[in-house]
Amino acid sequence: MLSGLFLSLAFLSISGPAAAANAPTALSFGAQVVKHSSNTSIDWSGYAVVTNLASPESNAVSDVRAQWKVPAVSQMVGGYSAVWVGIDGYSDNTVEQIGTEQDWVGGIPTYYAWYEMAPKQPRTIGRVYPGDLISADVSYVGANEFKLTLTDTTAGHAFKFTTTQEMSALRQSAEWIVEAPPSTYGVLPLADFATVSFTGAKATLDGHTGTISDSAWQNDLITMASRRGAVEALPSALSANGSSFGVTWENPPSLQGNGLGRGRAWGRVPLL
Repeated sequence: MLSGLFLSLAFLSISGPAAAANAPTALSFGAQVVKHSSNTSIDWSGYAVVTNLASPESNAVSDVRAQWKVPAVSQMVGGYSAVWVGIDGYSDNTVEQIGTEQDWVGGIPTYYAWYEMAPKQPRTIGRVYPGDLISADVSYVGANEFKLTLTDTTAGHAFKFTTTQEMSALRQSAEWIVEAPPSTYGVLPLADFATVSFTGAKATLDGHTGTISDSAWQNDLITMASRRGAVEALPSALSANGSSFGVTWENPPSLQGNGLGRGRAWGRVPLL
């Protein structure tokens, strides 16, 4: 169990093991989730699948999964980054997601795992380390319940976390995403995570399981770009079988050499 404290935007701390276990790890979506049904996004980079891009079917998605290695963030550009798999958020107003966080804040690199049933606040799972191999899965088990599982399979760091959470959700989309996390004041600056590679990416829609490029549905490549159009994180093309791709940090000019830039007082800092 984590014994650390977490600072909120108001810089209020929550103390004690029980409080830390339930402390929010992000200044998250709050009461609103930004929809991402376009080819570009100010905070997402990766892929989404839906039954039909023009008119996504509800109650279609029942599972999404993938693996990745926790990327190391660079001290050259401070900021935040999240890697996750999830259901919803592409075309509707909830996200059921689980993943890892990689931040460089105040000269300190921080790595941990988390889950979130947005718009509820996220919750921490435990510490992870650069290079750890992560397997993550979000599945719908019925009666508005979702099972979220994250496994670190790395020798010396291995653990498995599973939780079942209730959420009334449309289940229109499945996603594999690198994110610049949101805060009450807007999207946080993106940390230099170099490249993240998703492997074994699969989803289940309408009872059929396949990779991102499966012909049973449609997929959307999402590029993260600033409001001024500068590309911040770029997904690669899919592998031949559609189960793998990478997302690369693109060193946007607006963040070069400015440390935390606009996010230096906005985020959350796990004191581990």
